[in-house]
Amino acid sequence: MGFIFSKSMNDSLKAQQEFMLMNSRLQLERQLLMQNQMRERQTAMQIAWTREFLKYFGTFFGLAAVGLTAGAIKKKKPGVLVPILPLSFIFAYQYDMGYGTLLQRIKGEAENILDTQSTLLELPKGPLTYEELEKIRRSQSKFFIEK
Repeated sequence: MGFIFSKSMNDSLKAQQEFMLMNSRLQLERQLLMQNQMRERQTAMQIAWTREFLKYFGTFFGLAAVGLTAGAIKKKKPGVLVPILPLSFIFAYQYDMGYGTLLQRIKGEAENILDTQSTLLELPKGPLTYEELEKIRRSQSKFFIEK
């Protein structure tokens, strides 16, 4: 009778372990999906912000270019047009960020760094460990409780 009881317990334990493994995999998959959704939403917000900024900066750039050109013609001094040069670089960057391929180029360069220059990504003193974190927490804690 003990053998039947222990076999039933083993089967039950095995089923429980399989359920826990499946549950933890499902939880991890949900976390990964959620993190990816958050990243996509943040990137969409960044692109939308850039496009909105471009509207205002484009208006400013256009008015500045017209005003500086008119001033250069009126005063017959081409040096008045010099501020258009840095403003045009800013405008081109913002346009590329909002409507161009800048994000794809950045992504490609990031993938290249991950593939070929991963040593650049290492943290000073290596990855943070639980022991190091606890040591820092204890040194900064006002309520230190020793076990």
